[in-house]
Amino acid sequence: MNLLGDKNILKAKVTNIHWERINLYIDVKVDILDNNYDTSELDFYLVNGLYYSKAHFEVLSNENGVYKLYLNITNPGYNRCLARGTYNIHICCGENDYGRCVVDESIVTKMSDFSRSFLYGGRNNVYSVVFYVSDDDDNALPFVMYTMASRATSIGNLNPISLAPKEKQVATIPLIKRVIGKITKKLRKIVKKYTGETGRRKRFKFIYRMLSKGLDANGKTILFMSEQNSSITANQKAVYDRMYSRGLDKEWTILESFRSAAAERQSFKSWVALLKKMAKSNVIVLDDHAPVLDWLMLNKKTKVIQLWHAGAGFKSSGYSRWGNSGCPSPFSCHRQYTYGIAGSRRIAHFFSEVWGINTEQVLPTGMPRMDEFLDENYKKATIENLYNQFPMCKDKKVILFAPTYRGRNKAEAHYPYELIDFDALYNLCKDEYIVLFKMHPWVSMPVPIDEKYQDKFIDVGTYPNINDLFYITELLITDYSSNIFEYSLMKKPMLFFAYDEIQYSFSRGFHRDYKDSTPGKIVHTFSELLDAIQNNDFEYEKVQEYVDEHFDYIDSNASDRVIDWLILGNMPDDMKTAIDNKFDDAQKTALLDFEPEFAEELTEDFE
Repeated sequence: MNLLGDKNILKAKVTNIHWERINLYIDVKVDILDNNYDTSELDFYLVNGLYYSKAHFEVLSNENGVYKLYLNITNPGYNRCLARGTYNIHICCGENDYGRCVVDESIVTKMSDFSRSFLYGGRNNVYSVVFYVSDDDDNALPFVMYTMASRATSIGNLNPISLAPKEKQVATIPLIKRVIGKITKKLRKIVKKYTGETGRRKRFKFIYRMLSKGLDANGKTILFMSEQNSSITANQKAVYDRMYSRGLDKEWTILESFRSAAAERQSFKSWVALLKKMAKSNVIVLDDHAPVLDWLMLNKKTKVIQLWHAGAGFKSSGYSRWGNSGCPSPFSCHRQYTYGIAGSRRIAHFFSEVWGINTEQVLPTGMPRMDEFLDENYKKATIENLYNQFPMCKDKKVILFAPTYRGRNKAEAHYPYELIDFDALYNLCKDEYIVLFKMHPWVSMPVPIDEKYQDKFIDVGTYPNINDLFYITELLITDYSSNIFEYSLMKKPMLFFAYDEIQYSFSRGFHRDYKDSTPGKIVHTFSELLDAIQNNDFEYEKVQEYVDEHFDYIDSNASDRVIDWLILGNMPDDMKTAIDNKFDDAQKTALLDFEPEFAEELTEDFE
C-alpha cells in the first residue's frame, strides 16, 4: 500500500457504533481535505498492530460523506471469527492508504458502552470486542478496537485456609497431603485426556484421518446423514428420492446414516460405521446441526451441503444468537458447510448469519420438501385422505393451532395449555369451525381436550406431516414457528398468538424484527385472538408481501436445483462468480501490506 496518512488528504471520524446481534455497524464521517487525490471509492479495513489487514468492511451507504460500515464479527468473509488483535480502521482508495480513523469528540466517553462480550461454551468462554481511544497521538483521538477470546478462570477462593498468611497455610496443610494433591490432579488430567470424552474424540479423529487419506477428489459417493433423526425426512428425503428417480444411483454410490446421536449415546460400533461412511464420501448432505462435526474436521475434498429443516421463521439460532445460552463455539459444525439453501436470495442472509458462512454460499434453490407439497396430484389425493381420516372437517372451516414449543431443549419442551380458553373457543366455533391442534413434535404432553369438546376439537399431534394439513386449513394460528413458510403459499390468513413476545425475544431471540416480518396479525391474549377470528381481522395483506420476499421459485423443481447446482456442480455462473469473488476479496484483504517504512528500519536495527 502507498502510505499517505501524513499528507492530510482526508479526515475520518467515527461518529456512532451500534450492534444488531453479531453484526457491527460503524458510522464514519469523512471530510475531503485535498481534492488532488482519488477519493471516489473508499475502502475501510481493520488493520492490526502487526500491520495485517484482517477484515474489509462492507459499505452499506454514503450519505453526505457519512459512511455506514458493516461487519459480522463471527465471519468477516472467511467463515471464522475475527482474530484476536488490536485494530485501527484504515481508509483506502485502490493502493493508496489515506490514514486511520479517529473518534469524534461527541462519543469519546461512550466508547466502553459500545463494547460487547459474547459468552459461549456453557458460559465458560467469552469473545470480547472492546472499543477505546488510543493515547499514542497527542493531537488526535485514534479509534481502537480490541478483540480476544478467553476462558473462565478462578479469581478467588473463599476457603479460609487460602485467606490465611502463607506461613499458616503451609502449617495447616501437611507436606504429604500437598504432594498427594498435586499428583492426584495430574493423574486426573491424564485420565481425562486418554479415557474420557476427550480421549474418545482423539481416537475417532485418528480413525477418520486414516480412513479418509485415500479419498478420491473426483469420486461420486454421497452420504445422506443426520445426527438428530433416526430416519430420513423432509428435504433430505426429497433429494434422495429424486436422485433415484433420475437414475443417479447408477452413477453415484448413495450411503445413509441416521442416528439420534444428539440426544442418545452411541456405541463404538455405531461410531466406526459413521466414520467409515464419512471418510469415503465426496458429498455429505445434512438436514440439521450435526454435533460430531463440531469437533471432527472433515477432509477438504469433502463437500458439505446443509438442507436446513426450517424454511424461514423468526427464532434465532446458531451464530445469530451468539452470546446466549446454547450458542455454538467459534468453530462448529456450521463452519464446514460448503453450501446451504434458502427460498430466495433476499432471505439468504438469515441463514448465513445462523451458520457463520458467507451469504453467497446460501443458494436460493427453494425447499426440496415443497416439491411434493406443490404437486397438484399429491394435493388432490392428500385432501381426499384427510377428509376420510377426519370426516368432521369436511364442509367446515378448519383452524389449525400449531405453535412452537417452550423450553430450552427437547427434554424440557412444553406448551402452556392453561392459556387456551377451550370453552370460549368452542363457543366461537358454532357450526362454522373445526379446530385441529398440532403441537411441536417435541411437546410430549397431548392437548387436554375434554370429551364435551371432541365434536369440534381434534388433537392431530401424531399426524406425520403438518404440510398436508395446510391443504384443508382456512386459518393458521401459530407464534414463532417456521411453518408459516409453507403455509404462506396457500394464500390464506394467519394469526400469531405471541403471549410471551417480550420474554421470548429476550430468552430465545429473533434474527429479524418480529412485528415487521409476521405475515398476519399479532395478538397477545387469548381474548384478542378470539376477537380477531370473530371480526376476520387477520391483516391478510401481509401474506402476499411475505411470499414475494421469501420465494424466488414457486414450483416442484427445488430437488432438481439442489442436485444440479450443488451436488453435480452445474451452478449458475453468476452464483459461482459471487462465491469466488467473496473468497478472493478475503484473500486479497489478508495480503495487503500496511507496514510503514520506519517499522522495517526498526526490524533491521535488531537483526
